[in-house]
Amino acid sequence: MYLFPRRRPPNWILIIASLGCTMTVLETNAVAVALPTIARDLQADFADIEWVISCYILTFTSLLLPAGAIADRHGRRRVLLIGIALFALSSLTCALAPTASALYVARALQGVGAAFLLAPSLSVIGHEFHEGKQRDDAWAFWGTAMGMMMVLSPLIGGLLSSLWGWRSVFIAILPFLAFLAYGAIRWVPDTADTVVRPLDPPGIITFSMAIFGIVFFLVEGLAQGWTSAVALAGLGLGIAMAALFTCIELTRRHPMVDLRLLASPRFVGALIAMIGYAVSAQVMASMLPQYLQNGVGLSALATGAGMLPFAAAMLLFPSVGRRLGRRLSSGMVLAIGLSITAAGNALAGVGAWHNQPTVALLAMVIIGAGGGILNGETSKAIIGSAPRDRAGMASGISATTRFVGILLGFTVLSSALTVGIRAGLSARVPADEVMRLADTIATGALTRGAQVDLARAIYSQGFAASLWTAAAAATLASLAVVLLRPRA
Repeated sequence: MYLFPRRRPPNWILIIASLGCTMTVLETNAVAVALPTIARDLQADFADIEWVISCYILTFTSLLLPAGAIADRHGRRRVLLIGIALFALSSLTCALAPTASALYVARALQGVGAAFLLAPSLSVIGHEFHEGKQRDDAWAFWGTAMGMMMVLSPLIGGLLSSLWGWRSVFIAILPFLAFLAYGAIRWVPDTADTVVRPLDPPGIITFSMAIFGIVFFLVEGLAQGWTSAVALAGLGLGIAMAALFTCIELTRRHPMVDLRLLASPRFVGALIAMIGYAVSAQVMASMLPQYLQNGVGLSALATGAGMLPFAAAMLLFPSVGRRLGRRLSSGMVLAIGLSITAAGNALAGVGAWHNQPTVALLAMVIIGAGGGILNGETSKAIIGSAPRDRAGMASGISATTRFVGILLGFTVLSSALTVGIRAGLSARVPADEVMRLADTIATGALTRGAQVDLARAIYSQGFAASLWTAAAAATLASLAVVLLRPRA
């Protein structure tokens, strides 16, 4: 017995599955625009603000692979509906969070919901549209939908937070999730694979703990000192869990990640390109809005509008990447995209350092252009570098590597921002005031008084350090791709 008619037009299956994926982009980029407002409203320090982003991406990244396996095993629509429910409940919890720590705990739960929303949505598309032109058209539609949401989400976040406050960013998504649930019940078939790969609980746990330990070290090391017991405990946990994860994956019959793939230089090069892309382009979707507000002084709404050229370039330039791919090898396309992104970050750093926001804004378009070229080519290169019988695993590795790169990139670049701000303050204020003022400037809490212009200038110089770090990461990734590419 069916609650709704059984008619399942393919176009609606694609629309619903793509909408499920775009919700995860919306809650990443729209929240980024609202971060300075969140910091001021909840009186959060910079470490708290880092965890608001990091907790979401950490749980999201850790559970993408197992969420896809669970969807294939137990039914794609069923798991998608569970993901929608988790995402809706956690979004409401985020909106009601009374403190910064309550917010980032809720964001961790939201990351769980995002994994169980994105993975089955991708699985639905892959299962329903798997042949020739139909498959190509479906993934082109999906890419366009994701790109459009990347363009619109900063503007949506800025508009909502300006009109109704940051909590509305989490509340406004609920009607869309209700429609998504309705569409999934009505149009999406509840398919499951007859032959399923077993889950890898030890691999999932050790992988998650390794990433958590490294992120904990970076965040708390910056806040409490790199040699503090708390930070070193996180580093030790990360190293130990990474080693244990490697041992587990090498000995399991059905590993979550087949580490033998790393024997291929081409595959390793593609993974490095994905990390470089995530650090130098995708992380900027979260960090540039903070620069526009805390460094340039734009409102949340103006920040959303200011992000449009960057996001539009990210949307338009994948077609350039596809055209280059017809004439050049995959490795060369990746190297070109990474080089353009590196140049954009370097130029934006010059603009931020010299307090020339116009230069930085123009450079953002260059970053977006390089990121657009890389957007589709990175996943294509990873999957194309793997054996055909490992295509499904390679797809999961691609998505996981992307979000690991975003998570670590956000943490590293935020650390560079704070170090740059502290360096700028050290010549101007007593040593015992540097830490306190650096935290105030980094969160954008200093919004009134005679020191505002100085705070914005120091924030901009700190952000230049982040941009130059991103440029260095993209440059190194480009060199690695060239060195690891197959020789003719």
